[in-house]
Amino acid sequence: MWTFYPDLLARPVPRYTSYPTAAEFDDTVGHDDMAAALDAVPDEEPISLYLHIPYCHAICWYCGCNTGAANRTARLDAYLVRLHEEITSVATRLAGRGRVGRIAFGGGSPNAVSPKAFVALVDHVVTAFRCDDAVLSVELDPRGFEADWASAMADTGVTRASLGVQTFDPKLQAAIGRVQPEADIRRTTDLLRAGGVESINFDLMYGLPGQDDATLQATLDTALTLAPDRLAVFGYAHVPNLIPRQRRIDARALPDAAARFGQAVLAHRRLSEAGYESVGFDHFARPQDALARAAANGTLRRNFQGFTEDKADVLLGLGASAIGQFPDWLLQNEKNTARWHAAIDGARFATARGVRRTAQDVVRGRAIEAILCRGAADLAYVPELEGIQSRLSRFEDLGLIEWRNTIVELADDARPYARVIAATLDVHRVEDGARFSNAI
Repeated sequence: MWTFYPDLLARPVPRYTSYPTAAEFDDTVGHDDMAAALDAVPDEEPISLYLHIPYCHAICWYCGCNTGAANRTARLDAYLVRLHEEITSVATRLAGRGRVGRIAFGGGSPNAVSPKAFVALVDHVVTAFRCDDAVLSVELDPRGFEADWASAMADTGVTRASLGVQTFDPKLQAAIGRVQPEADIRRTTDLLRAGGVESINFDLMYGLPGQDDATLQATLDTALTLAPDRLAVFGYAHVPNLIPRQRRIDARALPDAAARFGQAVLAHRRLSEAGYESVGFDHFARPQDALARAAANGTLRRNFQGFTEDKADVLLGLGASAIGQFPDWLLQNEKNTARWHAAIDGARFATARGVRRTAQDVVRGRAIEAILCRGAADLAYVPELEGIQSRLSRFEDLGLIEWRNTIVELADDARPYARVIAATLDVHRVEDGARFSNAI
């Protein structure tokens, strides 16, 4: 289906959930910048909220998220108290401006907190901000998910949920430190559907240690028996120099680049045959799902949530390490929970890293997003067009792209190379294999 060009995939590149990427963030930003960004939000501006819960009942070895063990009730309770304070602080600064259309809880594992605590967070958010029938979504760990949590989600109106599945194979689960019986995932899926959740996503992975086509095929087949509305099929990014917990994974057992490519092809073919629409390069959705409709009608977006149909240009991140997105700023909260606590306790925003986006950053960012979401972008206003065309010449020679004046269009066979193609527009990229994941 796709042709493997190893030289094109040899260079690790970002996932481009923002531009500039988080690799370009620095520590020259702070409270005043967040205050100014919030003050500039117009009255009727669509806003999305993201609340980060950086705790899990068990820490998976592969995971690159900012999370810690939820093994002390006092620590969780203290975090939630401070998160409520941050909600109040941000909402007070907005003073009623902006309209919240989406609220997402991620982690970590939001269900590391109690169902009662989750309900309290939702109640606080929808009263503190102007919420216009906001869509609520939650990332979940199926391990330990029980009826009381499902009831809490139904009571608060959650309509979307994403389950961290990764693989159904017990040996592979043990190899990545995430052992979860298939029965847990089936029970969680049934509870969510009974509670009114309309869209269920499974996160799956390829490129895992010891994984081959047969084990991936078996996981895909099992997932399809549960009929999720969406699937995200990610390539495992092994960067133990950045994520120390990954040192527990046997790097010698990782599939090579050709095998990873083959697994990506297998996943795309199997899910397409099952009736799912391909969205971007690693998401799949049923044709009637909002994500698939956005991809079909050209309104698909990409932000810190990955591929999304969310049209908001302002994303407010709450909680330790959460990232906020504004037209002129990308602002991240302090990753260290102790310093995050200290900032909020001192009546300051916990902004610790970020970048001010120039007009040219915005132009490049929109073009990169268009390449990843729509497979085409007009580069007329992107600086250094001749240089970009030169860097893209090898893709053009292979028939992966074509030009119509200043518009670059990706061929169907270019899907595995979309991130690499997008990287040719990125002025910050250098040959740095230590910071980013494989492009496939």
